[in-house]
Amino acid sequence: MEKFDLTVIGSGPGGYTAAIRASQLGSRVAIIEKTDLGGLCLNLGCIPSKAILKSAELFRLMKRAADFGLAAAEVSVDYAKVVARSRKVAQRLSKGVEFLMKKNKVATFAGAGRLTGPSRILVERDGAAGGNVEIESARVILATGTEPRGLPGMPFDGRSILHSDQAILSTERPASVAVIGGGAVGAEFAYWYNAFGTRTTVIEIADQLLPSTDREIADLLARSFKRQGITALTSARVESAVTKEDVVALSVRSGSETKTIEATLVLVAVGRAATIQGLGLEEAGIELRNGFVQVDEKYRTTCPTVFAIGDVIGAPMLAHAASAEGVAAVEMMDGRDHGFVDPLRIPACTYCQPEVATIGLTEEAAAARGIAVKTGRFPFRANGRAIGAGEEEGLVKLVADAKYGEILGAHIIGHGATELIAEIGLARTLEATAKEIQATVHAHPTLSETLGEAALDLDGITLNI
Repeated sequence: MEKFDLTVIGSGPGGYTAAIRASQLGSRVAIIEKTDLGGLCLNLGCIPSKAILKSAELFRLMKRAADFGLAAAEVSVDYAKVVARSRKVAQRLSKGVEFLMKKNKVATFAGAGRLTGPSRILVERDGAAGGNVEIESARVILATGTEPRGLPGMPFDGRSILHSDQAILSTERPASVAVIGGGAVGAEFAYWYNAFGTRTTVIEIADQLLPSTDREIADLLARSFKRQGITALTSARVESAVTKEDVVALSVRSGSETKTIEATLVLVAVGRAATIQGLGLEEAGIELRNGFVQVDEKYRTTCPTVFAIGDVIGAPMLAHAASAEGVAAVEMMDGRDHGFVDPLRIPACTYCQPEVATIGLTEEAAAARGIAVKTGRFPFRANGRAIGAGEEEGLVKLVADAKYGEILGAHIIGHGATELIAEIGLARTLEATAKEIQATVHAHPTLSETLGEAALDLDGITLNI
């Protein structure tokens, strides 16, 4: 029987970060992982997808070489090599997590972790030398993440109907693709497939792409996708799918109209479900809420010795949110004054081009809360750095409290949006006002000047438009 102060089941960003922080605080820590260290984000999600997206961005830029006075004839793509590069990136970072575990003296167990009681875990290691391992742990953190959701009557076949975990490993570029789901994952896949020459259609049941995003920003993304040649259908529902030879025919209803969309590949990106099967939740007395593990303000489950963080507890289901929750949970276990991570201070990013990044309240959400707000905007087409870089497509939109000027939210579309959002993240942490961003000198020429100008626009005093 192995004994630890804390055992983490799942080694994604939330799990491995929690393990490191607990070790720093003096605990004897173990981590259990049934696949590769780094979890979904590092191996099949955030990291390899961004590597592929960079290839797509570079490919489109090379095709625009003449706009920059350059010649790049016969530009082509070897999609298998694009995917191969993304695997190398993921593998390198997985090795990095392995190093971090050793550096921080975190014991690593390969296998599937299952609770057999409030403080007992069985690590099931199929065929591994030494067989299964039993662990006794004063505390346990569940950080098992999520798995793809499917659609009724449309089973994943690993060939023509795929989920994102499968699609990211595929080395074949389809001639045509129908992406079911216009959220962040759907938008990113749609962008890169289209960039590499695949005829692309996005089907979204909500009335806008990126359903939780500020509508003005979502509308700008839809227009950009249309210019790029991506067909985006909103308020549309897939009613059936029929596979015939090498084509999948989707019956899609939009309002009173039904149309058939054919594609050689269907990517289902309609969300994810908590990975909880085989975890032994019932044995430990752990309850669920809407299919996700239920936790209190200290990330404690309904079993006093078991905690949960990250995607397995539900929205916002972002890697950096999981990491922040892991630190918060461990520090509160140690008696430190940390508190639950505020979802309104967690940025959300979509890495298609143009990128989309958002944090805090939208205008609509503020109105629903009865908060009077003012908004400030500044377009990329009036920013010197954006013009010089040939990236004029974009907008910064700030939402501030009308009375006191506190920055309540930011919504950005454009090149570099996912980096620009960090400034407003800091502003939200410090409860900064429009006046304080206005007083901050932004280097010229930079894209960050758009933030300063949008802050000026909150008071109607923008200088460069």
